[in-house]
Amino acid sequence: MPRHSLKKIANHINRMIPKIIVDTSVIVKWLNKSNEKNIDKADKIMESALRGEIELFAPELAKYEYGNVLLKGKQLTPNEAVISLGTAYSLPINFVGESEEIAQETYKLAHELGITYYDASFLSLAKKYDATLITENIKHQGKHKDIKVESLQEQ
Repeated sequence: MPRHSLKKIANHINRMIPKIIVDTSVIVKWLNKSNEKNIDKADKIMESALRGEIELFAPELAKYEYGNVLLKGKQLTPNEAVISLGTAYSLPINFVGESEEIAQETYKLAHELGITYYDASFLSLAKKYDATLITENIKHQGKHKDIKVESLQEQ
């Protein structure tokens, strides 16, 4: 089979698997469960990803955010953090670096919606990948007619 045909098939399959953007409020639940709500719902999402039913994405920024949550919010010791960070790097999440195109879209969304650049970075990925953003902090993600945002609680 010609190489270009295989690429077309792979692209078609990739479009068929739902893409989910998870924000830091969801990722943290997989790293350290203490004082977290809706763990069962987050775990259901992870199980779907592990079965290949969905594909998970997050901006590279999420790594810095969950690191800060573990340090300042959960106040883990360095030894405790080793376990959580090890878990983080084994999760089936595609972390996406910021490109000029994504940066411009993120800035535009942040400006339009009056939200932080950080929050808009998750929305811009959802828009780019035609994905659903799942968050526990739905009020911080703003509302945009072209971007689907769902609350973790509703999963």
